[in-house]
Amino acid sequence: MLIRRRVKKLITQGAKKRGRECKALSSSLKSGINIVLLYSMNLIISMNNKESKAYLVGGGIASLSAAVYLINEGKFKGENITIFGEAKKMGGSLDAQNGDHTKGYSVRGVRIFEEKAFSCTFDLMSQIPSLITPGKTLREEFIDFNKKNKSYSESRLFKKGVVVSSHTLGLGFKNRIKLVALLFRNEKTLDDVAINDYFTDSFFSSNFWYNFCTIFAFQSWHGLAEFRRYIFRSIHVVQYIDTLEPLEITPLNQYESLVLPIIDWLKNHGVKFETETQITGIDFETLQNKKIANRIYFTQEEKSGEIVINKEDFIFTTLGSMVANSSTGSMTEVPILNYENKNSAWGLWKKISQENPEFGNPEVFNSHIDKSKWTSFTITFKDSTFFDLMEKHINKKVTSHGIMTLIESNWFLTIALFYRPYFLNQPDHITLSWGYGLYPDKEGNFIKKKMLECTGEEILTELIYGLDLEKHLEPILASAVCIPCMTPYVTSQFLPRKIGDRPEVVPKNSANFAFLGQYCEIPNDVVFTVEYSIRSAQTAVYNLLKLDKKPSPIYKGTHHIKVLYNAFKTIISE
Repeated sequence: MLIRRRVKKLITQGAKKRGRECKALSSSLKSGINIVLLYSMNLIISMNNKESKAYLVGGGIASLSAAVYLINEGKFKGENITIFGEAKKMGGSLDAQNGDHTKGYSVRGVRIFEEKAFSCTFDLMSQIPSLITPGKTLREEFIDFNKKNKSYSESRLFKKGVVVSSHTLGLGFKNRIKLVALLFRNEKTLDDVAINDYFTDSFFSSNFWYNFCTIFAFQSWHGLAEFRRYIFRSIHVVQYIDTLEPLEITPLNQYESLVLPIIDWLKNHGVKFETETQITGIDFETLQNKKIANRIYFTQEEKSGEIVINKEDFIFTTLGSMVANSSTGSMTEVPILNYENKNSAWGLWKKISQENPEFGNPEVFNSHIDKSKWTSFTITFKDSTFFDLMEKHINKKVTSHGIMTLIESNWFLTIALFYRPYFLNQPDHITLSWGYGLYPDKEGNFIKKKMLECTGEEILTELIYGLDLEKHLEPILASAVCIPCMTPYVTSQFLPRKIGDRPEVVPKNSANFAFLGQYCEIPNDVVFTVEYSIRSAQTAVYNLLKLDKKPSPIYKGTHHIKVLYNAFKTIISE
């Protein structure tokens, strides 16, 4: 009996050992098979796309990003990718490289970043080498810079020459309840609803609104659905709404820090760039319930042409443009407000959507210039007078990148003081400031004209009076060049809309085309960000090419108890 039990025990132990060995062998085989399958899949993708061509309409960050993902993930050959831009240079709204220190620099807009919330942007940055810091990617360069230059604003709101403490948001009981309740509303119930349809009048004179609307450029008549998305996406920064601590920026202007390195990388991979080219039409046909783009029409150097899109080719089209019809003035000239002759980005969208209603409704966004325009301005200072005075106001040397809003300004002026250098060619003694007025149709407090009717000198004069620096008016004006810029569609993405006004990135019946940019629909993400454009590119490439990849995840602060606690604590405080 004893011998029998020992034999049985040995047999059992052997079986278990063999089982473990079989399991390990199975796991190894499985891993090996997965590696082979992954390699085979990449090989198939590479073979399938080796001769495919991709046409990208629009010269902004969305198209540039899509080209990067087509090469790195889609295994496209660079020489088979063509990017069409209407302007003289690529970059879209990130084309800050204009002017110089003698004539004055000009920046149409400034972008803010936040690593936690910009997952697609930082994924892209990790793939592009820096042109400024050898051996580092754009992401590494960005992180290093922001570790040394942390954002912190001690002077978010400014009134009567004095910085106003704005950590207490001043919402009042009713608006606090409404703000929290909004988070529980379904977006489907917010079709065509404006922010001022929902909140009481007192909401728009609260510190919360002053801080929020001037960070993100919201107006009271903008869409409640977009406002709600912003609350969700930025809930982790609500507790810092008066100091902007989590916000980050590129080491230089966004053109030189982001666009130029991507263009350089794409050129090194053989990508073709066609500037000053208008795409005037795209033909579609339907076969077996699938819609196929088969022809592109364009105008270049006053000559018309067309491109046949073969069945293995793809087209990615940026819809609309928030910087269309923008114009600049000077110290003595007023920028022109152009209501007509919308650029080809709007014209193309209108044309293809008339024939294909599922492609959205551009008129929702481009037919209300009175509600989507603003006047921005860039000031080039040739000595330190202005910055020295501002450092006394904000009790801090200007090294970080906070913004200041003049809450009593009829134009509702907001300015940012740039660190140095902001441009590669910027001399050491030159300092820069950028700002905008959300109410360009109103008469100034000191200059009795509408902001949109003012020259650069008049805008700078109004700003100096608003900052209570009028004693220094003459020396500041003598050392400065202020260039105003009118952008009729700059906040058009925020206008009230309904479901279907923005088409999906890859429409359900699409066989070979996708949409990019600020006017396509990406659930849960927020427009008017670089992140939105890059996410549209990532989504388009992954989905249209049927890659086994998902876009970078959207950060959801509402899933974190600590974030929610700090946000609600800030909202209910008085």
